[in-house]
Amino acid sequence: MTKNYAAITAVHGYVPEYILNNQELETMVETSDEWITTRTGIKERRILKGGRATSDMGVEAVKGLLDKKGIKPEEIDLLICATVTPDMPFPATANIICDKIGAKNAWGYDLNAACSGFIYALSTGAQFIESGMHKKVVIVGADMMSSIINYEDRTTCIIFGDGAGAVLLEPNPEGLGVMDSILRSDGSGRHFLRQKAGGSACPASIETVSNREHYVFQEGKAVFKFAVVNMAEVSAEIMERNRLVSEDIAWLVPHQANKRIIDATAERMGIGPEKVMVNIEKYGNTTAGTIPLCLWDWENKLKKGDNLILSAFGGGFTWGAVYLKWAY
Repeated sequence: MTKNYAAITAVHGYVPEYILNNQELETMVETSDEWITTRTGIKERRILKGGRATSDMGVEAVKGLLDKKGIKPEEIDLLICATVTPDMPFPATANIICDKIGAKNAWGYDLNAACSGFIYALSTGAQFIESGMHKKVVIVGADMMSSIINYEDRTTCIIFGDGAGAVLLEPNPEGLGVMDSILRSDGSGRHFLRQKAGGSACPASIETVSNREHYVFQEGKAVFKFAVVNMAEVSAEIMERNRLVSEDIAWLVPHQANKRIIDATAERMGIGPEKVMVNIEKYGNTTAGTIPLCLWDWENKLKKGDNLILSAFGGGFTWGAVYLKWAY
């Protein structure tokens, strides 16, 4: 019996119009363009304004996806939205996106794995294709990080931006698509990267708002150290498990958190910079949006049969890698 492979058959992205560059940040916090660029590689990031929310970015990404393929919203079977900035605690932002685009026959849910959310969701969605249960699965990675960032905290406000990307998964009879994935987590990392208040452990109150506990908190050195090691190691591990050498890899598609982490991952894999997708200078860290936005930016350079390694690290801690054969 021929195995069903879950292949990406279309990709689309959306970023807001407003650009927050390093020069503007210099007027908001004690920082400089040189300091930000040398430590992160970021020059600017996009910010969603006008009373819009994460679902609105997801809608634009999915609409573009469907237009490319000439698919009606009613044809979607399942939509998974990876996000840490849902429109509201419930219902799921995935459900809101489905309603806004008219995907009346789809079911869906949100997945929270921070910056690893897209590869977690991609691996999960692939199972529904491989099992034969569904024919069209949409994976959205979308985050409005500006909604949970304190723009007086220079350790976080320089890093994050807003954006969304989406891919369509369909069955592939040629053996192209998601080939393998390695997903990991370590809950002890919650102490170093988190949003303290707003959940059941620390419900919203006057005190939590006054103490600014609804914003992202990050202990940068601890996160950087863990990310450099684990994102690099899991990327090398998935290559070894699939008997791949650096020459076999067409592209590394890394989470865009920090240029130094990206460089360390590529070095561990033996991959040169010419094979690494990087757009962190334009968008910053859009959390679950970074990897699909990279695929969107580089779509015209991808060739059928290309071997891609998708790699990410996020709060939780979560991390992992996906080995993918490009299908078009």
